[in-house]
Amino acid sequence: MKKRLPPLNPLRAFEAAARLGSLSKAASELNVTHGAISHQIRALEEALKVSLFERSARRLKLTPQGAELLPAVSSAFDGIAAATQRMTRPTSSGRLSVSCVPALLSLWLIPRLSSFYARFPDISLRLMASNDPQEIRSPDVDICILYGDGGWSDCWLRKWSDLELFPIVSPTLINNKPIRTIRDLADHVMLHGDDGREWNTWLAAADALDLKRGQRHMFSDARLSTEAALNGHGVALGDSVTASGLLAKGQLITPFKLSVPAVDAFYVACRSEVRSAPIAQVFIDWLFAERDEAAARAETSVAGQISIRKRRSQKQSAT
Repeated sequence: MKKRLPPLNPLRAFEAAARLGSLSKAASELNVTHGAISHQIRALEEALKVSLFERSARRLKLTPQGAELLPAVSSAFDGIAAATQRMTRPTSSGRLSVSCVPALLSLWLIPRLSSFYARFPDISLRLMASNDPQEIRSPDVDICILYGDGGWSDCWLRKWSDLELFPIVSPTLINNKPIRTIRDLADHVMLHGDDGREWNTWLAAADALDLKRGQRHMFSDARLSTEAALNGHGVALGDSVTASGLLAKGQLITPFKLSVPAVDAFYVACRSEVRSAPIAQVFIDWLFAERDEAAARAETSVAGQISIRKRRSQKQSAT
């Protein structure tokens, strides 16, 4: 069944007169005559078959029926005005503050900023290296790109990417000190971008948790451990997102074909009111589009040449 609505112009006249408490003020706001406002209100009353104003009052006063109608009409006009403002407001200009996982910011996002600025030259980005979920609720941060389990509530949240983990090393280091089997890792410095759990995950998949480990260097995040690997300080554990560009350029190589899924993933998060802002939508849409384009270029393939060989005793036991 079709919804029957009163005519729009009489509703506008009624809302303005009721809100301003004066037919003259309503006429001035709507740029019509006093008589036109009075005529529109009478037409609305005839259509609804009720009186909306008390005619005997010295000041314009709503009847109970008018008082019931006014909030719904005001809300409807406010909604129309807000939607119109959003439609006409530029969506590709302004300032946006983005907090991002340090490794992802340095190794993945920054190299792609020219693509963003070429499409949206009027958007100014403020980029901060951080992986602190508390910043989701910070008034100084609009969008957070986080690495974790995604267990953050009271916000808009969407997984951006899973990732695979594998060893990475500079070509210079591996040429000077070859890695031919997994046991050769014992002769190299192991670089950690966390507390050691991710290296343990990879070694467990390689059946090498009992590997005798030599010197280890600990870093506060994967960006620093990757930079240490780039400078030939040891073997780091890279991932299929942040290390992809370095692998594609040959600045790093992965000696093994084995990769393992990371327990955590990358997520995009922000406050719900920020998500509805056009400028935030522009950045988030671009971020996901760039992810898809990178995947299409197959930058993240693990091209190691060494297959992991299980120990003979394990093979016999399995048989």
